[in-house]
Amino acid sequence: MSAQPKISARTLPRGPLHWQMLVEWLSEDGVISAEEARRTIARCSQAESVQHPLVRLASVSMTRAADGKPLDIEALCQYLAQRAGMDYLRIDPLKVDVAKVADTMSAGYAERHKVLPVQVTPNEVVVATAEPFVSDWIEEVERQARRSVRRVIASPQEIHRYTAEFFALAKSVRQAQKSGGNTGASFEQLVELGKSNKQLDANDQGVVQVVDWLWQYAFDQRASDIHLEPRREQGVIRFRIDGILHPVYQMPITVITAMTARIKLLGRMDVVERRRPQDGRIKTRNPRGDEVEMRLSTLPTAFGEKMVMRIFDPDTAVKDLDALGFSPHDAQRWEQLVKRPHGIVLVTGPTGAGKTTTLYSTLKRLATEEVNVSTVEDPIEMIEPAFNQTQVQVQLDFGFPEGLRALMRQDPDIIMVGEIRDLQTADMAVQAALTGHLVFSSLHTNDAPSAIARLMELGIPPYLINATMIGVLAQRLVRTLCRQCKQPDDTTPRSALDEIVKPWKISGNWQPYKPVGCVDCRMTGFLGRMGLYELLTVTEGFKDKVTREPGILPLKRQAVADGMRPLRLAGALRVAEGLTTVEEVLSATPPLE
Repeated sequence: MSAQPKISARTLPRGPLHWQMLVEWLSEDGVISAEEARRTIARCSQAESVQHPLVRLASVSMTRAADGKPLDIEALCQYLAQRAGMDYLRIDPLKVDVAKVADTMSAGYAERHKVLPVQVTPNEVVVATAEPFVSDWIEEVERQARRSVRRVIASPQEIHRYTAEFFALAKSVRQAQKSGGNTGASFEQLVELGKSNKQLDANDQGVVQVVDWLWQYAFDQRASDIHLEPRREQGVIRFRIDGILHPVYQMPITVITAMTARIKLLGRMDVVERRRPQDGRIKTRNPRGDEVEMRLSTLPTAFGEKMVMRIFDPDTAVKDLDALGFSPHDAQRWEQLVKRPHGIVLVTGPTGAGKTTTLYSTLKRLATEEVNVSTVEDPIEMIEPAFNQTQVQVQLDFGFPEGLRALMRQDPDIIMVGEIRDLQTADMAVQAALTGHLVFSSLHTNDAPSAIARLMELGIPPYLINATMIGVLAQRLVRTLCRQCKQPDDTTPRSALDEIVKPWKISGNWQPYKPVGCVDCRMTGFLGRMGLYELLTVTEGFKDKVTREPGILPLKRQAVADGMRPLRLAGALRVAEGLTTVEEVLSATPPLE
């Protein structure tokens, strides 16, 4: 805020807020100009409204006197919190124990008083409200909860939304729990006499509602994976967001088991079979109405069946090169590489490095009406109408080599093999490239030059590598700093960055930043992820090294001489641009040699 409100006993009224009172306070404290106050009062006086005063004032787009920035709902809530002498809270659903919230008060009571419990400790209940001067409900809640009440200011829109969501979820969980008892699925199980052994029905309405909530919630929180994990006492739900797992909810083990059964049913998996791993797929829609693919995987554990759902959001699965994180230097070289008529292009990196996203995004741009793009995958990560996609079926003796052999008779122009795992698959990829096809595939290696060494270890002769290989792209994912709260980092010496980039004759006015944490990034300091890339192009000089000095170090030196920028250099440049941190880069990239 540009000016701190002067808070005194006389300035704090009793009863509901009124928009005109708020406007007068904003003007009195110098947050808005007198002219802006007159304009707002004139506009709001023209018609009555049932909107909350904060929502109504946010809709008229008042501007701050100090900097001309608009006063949105969050800024108004922060101002009101200062004026009332309370804390402001942006409600983070990941940090709310919904079961305890529902035990504190009923949904009807919360809706009637327009309040929402957001935290319950042994000594107090933290309650969000947008009416700081209405307090007639506090004594009743303190008596019921046997705890003191501490109020915080939150957006009335968030209170309305999460009141409906939290209490509906708690109700669904209770309904599901009443439908059954011990599941008998645990490897290490306590026998408790007198308890029902009835299992939950996967189609029970409570279970259906909880599963629907889980998916919508995961989409809203930008989760890439959902984990349903049975433990000894209860089940745990966790989301992976920006590469980090976050606990979301704890549920009775019976409810977790029923949710897993429900999801297996929708994914056309064997619901009864719990002794062996299974894979499945579901297509659903996110809150915006876009189709979202989810890949399912189950695994038997000591306490029951664990399920992981990987989410392939179309907004993140197919991106242009800028959105993927390619630097202009590498983007131009990658464009030239993938337009070649034939040869092998490998994308390499550990699991979760974004290889699939890079391959799909590249193939999507190459898949015009004039070419036939065909893939062999295990599993098919995401259905893409522009490709002809084939699923490996190991139980039918239809693996990558058999799939590639069949594809060769399908008149392909561009082929993508999900992964080169053995000599047979590598040999088929080489044969496809030799016969005039552009072949894409992936490998699990630390860096780009190591992919060449891996092919030789599999048994591909150097002369065939030289004849077919045209490029290797190594990549990693690092978290990006939150733009709202990042601050210049004076503890990272700029000379350290200069030392990394100096051999490549790159100069600039570096300004590293550090994570701070705000409500937008859930106090982590990071929001989203970006790719770091290391692109090796096979030149005549590199081919000579493959033939004469096929060791890792000679290959790396030649690749660098040909224009390859190592992963750590790519990361250092992103640090210098203020997009990520040194710690993120060091943890994600192999050291320079």
